[in-house]
Amino acid sequence: MRSKAAVMVHRLPITKARINLGQLARRAHVQKEYFILEKDGIPVIGIMDADELEDYLELRDPKVRLQIQKSNEDIRAGRTRPAQALLAELREHGASEPMPKRRHKR
Repeated sequence: MRSKAAVMVHRLPITKARINLGQLARRAHVQKEYFILEKDGIPVIGIMDADELEDYLELRDPKVRLQIQKSNEDIRAGRTRPAQALLAELREHGASEPMPKRRHKR
């Protein structure tokens, strides 16, 4: 997981970005920096890492947003358990045995 470092957002003219596009792409991908490109001082486009863009676009999907909302409701209602408990149960039953059904507390 990435640390919560300061977000680096750089603004520059499209003409300068065109000359340095390879470097901007590397910095966006490796260093997770953001670039806002301007035309005549007006912001027109942004550059960011492709994986992060895909995550952003996925979060705009109404189906994904509904799944997140339902997960948050489960957390608030106490219908979750720690990952360590699940892993211990998996080890206890082994990979070949079916796990017993567990009823959620409601």
